[in-house]
Amino acid sequence: MNLGARIRSSRSNNWALRGLSFGGAIALYSLVHTSQDVQRTVLVNVTVETPPDSAGRVLTSPVPAQARVTLRGSRTSVDEIRAEDLGSFQLDLRAGQQTRLTFDSSALHVPPGIKVQQVEPASVDLVWEDRLVREVPVQVSVVGALAQGFKLRGVPITDPALVRVKGPKSEVVNLQVARAEAIDVAGLGEGRHVRQLTLERLGKLVSAEPARVIATVEVARELTERVFARLPVVVVGHTNARVHPAGVDVRVSCPPEVARGLRAEVLVPRARLVTTAEHGSESVDIKVAAERCDVVVTPSSVVVRW
Repeated sequence: MNLGARIRSSRSNNWALRGLSFGGAIALYSLVHTSQDVQRTVLVNVTVETPPDSAGRVLTSPVPAQARVTLRGSRTSVDEIRAEDLGSFQLDLRAGQQTRLTFDSSALHVPPGIKVQQVEPASVDLVWEDRLVREVPVQVSVVGALAQGFKLRGVPITDPALVRVKGPKSEVVNLQVARAEAIDVAGLGEGRHVRQLTLERLGKLVSAEPARVIATVEVARELTERVFARLPVVVVGHTNARVHPAGVDVRVSCPPEVARGLRAEVLVPRARLVTTAEHGSESVDIKVAAERCDVVVTPSSVVVRW
C-alpha cells in the first residue's frame, strides 16, 4: 500500500473512532443526568372540614389554601409529577377543639422512588371562638338630591326590619346595626319608591340572613304652610242663622307656587245646615275648599243657632 492510501485509511478510521466516542459520551451523560437526584417544589391544595353551625364554634385563625411540598428523586420521576397526582391535605376540624394543625405528608399519594423532603408550613396554630347568633336592625342611608319641590316623607323602611347575624362572639356582640347600601334618590318625584339592597360586609367572619333587603322611600311634595286667622264662617242652608264662634283659623299646606297665590277671600269656611225645624241649635263641621292643599280648621266645628 502506498503512502497516500495509508493516510486516507488512517483518517477514515479516526473519524469512525471519534463518532463512536462522541455517541458513547452522550449516552453516558444522559444516563448519569437522568438518574441524578433532584428537588422540586409543588403546591398542594388544602381542604378543610369546619364544624357545623350546631357545634357553636368558629375558626378565627387562617388556614392556608395550599402547602408547599418539596420532593426529591430522579430527574425523570420528579419532572413527571403533577400537583394533582399527589392529592390534597384533607383536614377534619369538625370537632372545633384542635389547637394545632400538622401537615402529614403520609396523606399524599407519593410515587415509589420519590421522597418528601419538606412541607411548608409544617404546622399551623388554630384559634377558635364561640359562635353567637342575634338579630340586629337594618340601617339604610340616602344619597342624591330629589327633584326640585320634593322632600322625603319619613325615613326609609326595610323589609325585613331585622336580620339574623352570626359569627365569632367578639365581633357579633358589638354589632348595633346591619348597614345596607345607600338608596340613590337623585331626581325622584312624588310617590313610593322600592329598591332591593345588599347588606354591607359586617365582618371578616360575620354573615347575615337574609343578605338582601327591600327598602322603600316615600317622596312627597315640599309644602309651604300659611295661616289665615279669624275667617268668618258662612252658614249654608239657612239665611238667619248665627254661629259661635263667628270666625275660625284656617291653616293650609300647599306647594310653594300655590301657597303664594292664596287670598283670604277665596278661603271661605262653610257650615252646611240641613234641618226643617224652625228653631234650634246644632254643632256643624267646617269645610274649606283649597285645591292642591291640605287644610286644617281650628276649631273644626261651630255651633249654629237659628
